[in-house]
Amino acid sequence: MPRFTIIVLDSVGIGELPDADEFGDAGTNTLKHVNDFRGGLNIPNLKKLGIFNIRGTGLPAVDDPQGCFGKAAERGKAKDTTNGHFEIAGLTVKTPFKVFGESFPPRIIEELEKRIGTRVIGNYPASGTEIIKVLGDEHVNTGYPIVYLSADSLMQIAMHESVIPLERQYEICKIARGLLTGDDTVSRVICRPFTGESGHYYRTENRKDFSIDPPGVTVLDLLSEKGKDVIGVGKIEDIFNRRGLTEINHTKNNREGIQAVLSYLKTGFDGLLFVNLVDFDMLYGHRNDPEGYAEALEYFDSYIPDITGLMGEEDILLVTADHGCDPTTPGTDHTREYIPIVVYGKQLQAGTDLGIRKTFSDIAATVAEYFGYQFQSGTSFLKDMKG
Repeated sequence: MPRFTIIVLDSVGIGELPDADEFGDAGTNTLKHVNDFRGGLNIPNLKKLGIFNIRGTGLPAVDDPQGCFGKAAERGKAKDTTNGHFEIAGLTVKTPFKVFGESFPPRIIEELEKRIGTRVIGNYPASGTEIIKVLGDEHVNTGYPIVYLSADSLMQIAMHESVIPLERQYEICKIARGLLTGDDTVSRVICRPFTGESGHYYRTENRKDFSIDPPGVTVLDLLSEKGKDVIGVGKIEDIFNRRGLTEINHTKNNREGIQAVLSYLKTGFDGLLFVNLVDFDMLYGHRNDPEGYAEALEYFDSYIPDITGLMGEEDILLVTADHGCDPTTPGTDHTREYIPIVVYGKQLQAGTDLGIRKTFSDIAATVAEYFGYQFQSGTSFLKDMKG
C-alpha cells in the first residue's frame, strides 16, 4: 500500500523568481534571509535531505545529501496560497484572481452591508494584527465587522469572538464569498476572529478560509476518482473547497499538523496525504518575525526523523512550499519566489538534483505517475529520482 505525503511549509520560498521585480519582490529569499538572520539555521535533517543543495539558494550545500532536491517556478502570474496550491495539484490558473488594491469599491461594500445587515469599517490594506489594534475598539463598540485588503487576491474580515459569535462570523464571510464572483472573483475570503481587550487584542486560531472550487481538474480529483485516499490536513480543505478530498483533518497550527502526519503514517492510508503547515506564513512571515520563522523551521526539522522513520519501503515524502513571505523585507505580503522540492524515499536515488522545474505542476505529475496514472499537466520527475 504505497503512500505519498506532501508537506507544504506555507511561504518557505527559496529565492526570487525572474519576474519578482514585477511584484515588488526583487531580492527576496525567505529561507536564506531567515538563515542569515539566525546566523545559521539549526535544521540538520532538512540539510541532510538536500534543501541547501538546491541551485541558486546561496546556502552552504552538504556532502552526500540523502534526498532528492530541486526548485520550481510558478507558471501562474500570482504569489498567493490558492494559486500556489492549485498549481502544486496540477492546475495553473491562467487569469489571475482579482486584486482590488487600495479598497473595495462602494458597489461591493454597500452590497455587502445590505446583505449582512450592518455597516463595515476599515476597507484599506493592512496587516491583520495592526488593524485590530487600530479599529478593534470601534468594532467592539459598534459591532461593525472590520474589512481589509492585502496585495493578494483576498477579502479579510476581522471580528471579535465576544461581539460576533463564530458561527455568525463564518456566515458573514460566506455571504461575502457569494458576493465576490464573476469579474470580482477573489481567491479567498478569510475570516479572522480575534479576542482580548482594548490595547491587547489578539487573533485566535479559529481562522477559516472561504475559497472557490478549483476551475479545472487537479490530481486530487484524479486520485479520489480512482478510489485512492486523498487526505487534506490543515487548510487544504479550505483551499480546495473540499473538492477531491476523501478525508479532512482541519488542524490549526504546525504542532497539530505534524502530529496528524505522524498519526496517519502510523495508522495507514492508501493514497495521498496533503498537508499545509500554516504558522510560517500566518504567524511569522506576515508579521516580519524572522526569529519566530526560524524557530518554526527548527521545530519542523526536529520531527523529520520521526516522519521518515514511519515510512514504508515504497513511501515518498515531498517537502515544498506555495510561495514566499520573506519576513526580513519591509512589506508584510507574500513574495514571488521559487519553491523548494525536497524528496525522500527509501527506494529513491539519494543526491539526485531535480534542477529547476518550469511549473509547480511537476509535483502533481510525479504524484500521478507514482500511483500509475498520467496527468494532464506538468512533467513527472519520478524516473529521475529512481535513477
